[in-house]
Order: sequence, then structure tokens, then C-alpha cells
Amino acid sequence: MQIKDIQDDIDEELISHDALERRIVDVAGAVSRDYEGKNPLLIAVLKGAANVMVTFSQAMSIPLEIDYMSLSSYGSGTESSGKITVREDLTTDVAGRHVLIVEDIVDSGYTLNWLVGELNRRGAASVEIFAMLEKPARRKYHVDVKYRGFEIPDKFVVGYGLDYNEYYRNLNSIAVLKPSVYIEGECA
Repeated sequence: MQIKDIQDDIDEELISHDALERRIVDVAGAVSRDYEGKNPLLIAVLKGAANVMVTFSQAMSIPLEIDYMSLSSYGSGTESSGKITVREDLTTDVAGRHVLIVEDIVDSGYTLNWLVGELNRRGAASVEIFAMLEKPARRKYHVDVKYRGFEIPDKFVVGYGLDYNEYYRNLNSIAVLKPSVYIEGECA
């Protein structure tokens, strides 16, 4: 789906599809060099990071493994509930592994702070983060993001895996959703 398909719901496009893919490919190159010979385990946090994971893993030039974890700190609204729920756990043992978390967005940092601690508790050899988007204005928990995509303003964004009430994940860019959509609860 493109901006033109949902123009009435969008205030502005922040990051184009081409810019997203260029940045992901650049980061994949750096990660491939850094993890050469380490057999990394990439972990995407579902559902939001699925789009990023596909593009990112395909741009990597080294052997790797992929796993997924479904976590939630959000209900159906736009604010974190403050409690992590593990909806689906990993199928891979992380003990002794070099883990790279692939995340769509770092907002408050709460989910990633919890996940890094959990992976370390499970015995990972190392844990690093690639975040496609960072929203520093909302950061409440410190997380070390080694690999960065884009810094964005404190606006409600959708697309490339990010959603509002499960809609807009299939938008091929990052866009600001009109407040009238999430305040009134309309969907595309």
C-alpha cells in the first residue's frame, strides 16, 4: 500500500520506501562486517519488526539464524500499558549466542530494556540492537542502540510494520497518521 491509497488518513510522509530500504541495506552491510564468523541470531519483535526483518536479513551477506518473539506493552491505544506481555516466546536457545534484536521503533525504551535484560538472563554471549526508528522525545528507559535507522519527531507514525489498531502495517513508507483517525477511532 502506498500513501496515495490512504491519503485522507495521512498528515505527511516522513520517510519514503526508497530511503527506508537504502538505510536498511547500509546497516546490513555494517552488521555483516561486525558479525563475520559469529553465526548471529537475529530476533525480531513481532508484529512491528517483521517488515524490517525481511528486508534486513535479505541484505545481510553472512550466514545467520532468525527467530521471532511476540511481545506487547500496548493495548489497542497509542500509549504503552507499562507491562510486558510475552505472547510468543523464542524457539531458539540464546545461551552462548551473539544476538541482534531487530526492532521497528524505540519509543519509551521499556520493551527493549526488558528484552535485553531477558536475553542476557538467558545467557546470550552478546546482545545488540538495530532499531529502524527512534523517537528520543519519548525515551524513558536507557537502551543502547548500536545500529540506527532514523530519528523521528514525537508524532504518531504508521507504515513499514508500524500500526494503529492493526491497520497500516502494509504501508510501504513511514507516515504521520492524522490525529482525527486515532482520536475518533476510524480505520482505513
